[in-house]
Amino acid sequence: MAPTSGTLTAERILEATEEVLRRYGPAKATVVDVARALGVSHGSVYRHFRTKAALRAAVTKRWLDRTSEALAGIAADEDRTPEARLRDWLAALFAAKRRKAGGDPELFATYTVLTDDHGGVVAAHLEDLTGQLERIVHAGIGSGAFTAPDPAATAAAVFHATARFHDPCHAHEWEQPGVQGEFEAVVDLLVRGLRAA
Repeated sequence: MAPTSGTLTAERILEATEEVLRRYGPAKATVVDVARALGVSHGSVYRHFRTKAALRAAVTKRWLDRTSEALAGIAADEDRTPEARLRDWLAALFAAKRRKAGGDPELFATYTVLTDDHGGVVAAHLEDLTGQLERIVHAGIGSGAFTAPDPAATAAAVFHATARFHDPCHAHEWEQPGVQGEFEAVVDLLVRGLRAA
């Protein structure tokens, strides 16, 4: 990797870290490798991220946030019905996970390791995702489209019921024949269960 010119920012460091992780994997990638890729001293990297663990947590958060941010737009889109939002949100989550796993398998495997190491970052990500689902369920209850006694518990249940289609431990199943139909059948079942009588 050739050094890049310009001001050293946290974002540039995170971009370089992602490339270094892709190239060497989480076991071999070092802060020195990141600094070398940027053409700076490792001390310069440490001025932005105090430890290797902090750098890895930040790059993991950045990776997870890409999915959260894309889904947030769907959750907040009041031009769609709550049912359409729920269907679109779940489909977008599944598509994003499939894209990450299939489009860059080395980096996906790396992030699977990193997320195991940074439980707090993952917990915050999952809380954000279930919070988005809760807003969709709440909107459905408010419009009379859904019936649910507890929007938070319902959102968590929907998230857990669809885990096969977004939890990385199931990534090996995401390109199997028929998986899209299975996903749609689960979503249809959940939506029917939420619909107000």
